[in-house]
Amino acid sequence: MKVLLTGAFGNMGPNAVAAILDKGHQLRCFDRETESTRRKAAKFEGRAEIVWGDLCSDSDVAAAVAGCEVVIHMGFALPPFTERYPDKAGDINVGGTQRILAAMKASPAPAKIVFLSTSSVFKLDSNNLSPRTPSDPVEATDNYSSHKLECEQMVRDSGLVWCIFRMGSLPPIVPEVGPWLFFIPLDTHMPFLHPRDAGQAMANAVDSKEIWGRVLLIASGEDSRIHYRDFVEEYTRAAGIGMLPEEAFSTKPYYIVWMDTTESQRLLDYQRYSFADFARDMPSKVGPRRYKVMLLRPRYRRRLLQQSPFYKAAHQR
Repeated sequence: MKVLLTGAFGNMGPNAVAAILDKGHQLRCFDRETESTRRKAAKFEGRAEIVWGDLCSDSDVAAAVAGCEVVIHMGFALPPFTERYPDKAGDINVGGTQRILAAMKASPAPAKIVFLSTSSVFKLDSNNLSPRTPSDPVEATDNYSSHKLECEQMVRDSGLVWCIFRMGSLPPIVPEVGPWLFFIPLDTHMPFLHPRDAGQAMANAVDSKEIWGRVLLIASGEDSRIHYRDFVEEYTRAAGIGMLPEEAFSTKPYYIVWMDTTESQRLLDYQRYSFADFARDMPSKVGPRRYKVMLLRPRYRRRLLQQSPFYKAAHQR
């Protein structure tokens, strides 16, 4: 089948590109041209059609959609960009999705669409810690989740054949420890999603006959239902920093939560990897700089802890 993948060279894009190509589909990759995306795209030259463009451009989007049978819409601006630049992010996210849908509907043979949403749309309920299901209540908590929910509704109302994936927590491939690490409580239930499982789910969706008209929750298997503490311990270990003190982390309840993936696994058979696999691979992805960090660990730890507002508050009392 002829497949369009938007946002093809972001964090999880290359895993989707590889998995879709491995299944023998014709793939058109659409993304903004940057040094990073060019580097990732180079690995697939000659195997996939690479189209550079902008989701804010009607003509770029129309050209990308033309002739495709399935559109996997992954291209989306992420936090903190969505919170710092709400108007621009809204044009990329909501406007971009509107352009994708309009171009699809203008085709004489409209494609099917798989829209990638997020587990962060679920309503925060600290009294309900059971794994979420697609029918559980949703609620926007920031611009990003608001955009995702608005786009979910547009997809449902489009009249096209659709499926919505609410994706679990997929961390950066290479450990880059920064202030973002501190804003989730350590006891938060984290629905970990291995990047390769994410790519496999998208690839298996292309020629599925059963997923359409459904909202599916996508995360790795039950052995990857971890707590945020587990992730931080492994991530900081791989980066050479080591686990950080508890007072450096927020205690405000956070909106991610475990998800019931029974239905998505039954339909897509994509769960191959676990959090343990990811943790084992992380040190090699960091490379030799890990040893430099380890040699200067006290300095790196002090510098990092200075970026935690919670640690500062705890030590100013």
